Amino acid sequence: MKATVIGLFIMLVGTNVTAQNTSVEAEIMQLSKDKWQWMADKQTEKLANLFDEKSVFVHMGGSWGKEQEVNVIKSGGIWYKKADIHEVSVNIIGNTAILLNRITLLAVVGGNEVTNPFIVTEVYIKVDRAWKLGSLSFTKMLTP
Repeated sequence: MKATVIGLFIMLVGTNVTAQNTSVEAEIMQLSKDKWQWMADKQTEKLANLFDEKSVFVHMGGSWGKEQEVNVIKSGGIWYKKADIHEVSVNIIGNTAILLNRITLLAVVGGNEVTNPFIVTEVYIKVDRAWKLGSLSFTKMLTP
């Protein structure tokens, strides 16, 4: 049964991983999932702890750093109501993890509810034994 679960996990991730990396990749996927929930719940204290001081955020309408992203979430300028995650992959390169999500995002932007299909790139860096988000970039897909 254990081999079947690991095989299924590898198929879901979409990469060939070693048993050693499986736990790291699972940790990153859980951290990303938690981040989406924290964004939906506007838990800016948890997000501020996750975001590196030099982190960058790329949206359809612009790009900015940690402080502005936290403030946008806190003020409700962007409310990430729900991210339906369709696919996830993780690649580990040294102390860096690159996670790709294919999502449908339900958000409120400037008071208007919108739904968009995105590929989201999340870059995590291990700093002092903790993963920090270094970059979050949204790429709108032309087809859902």
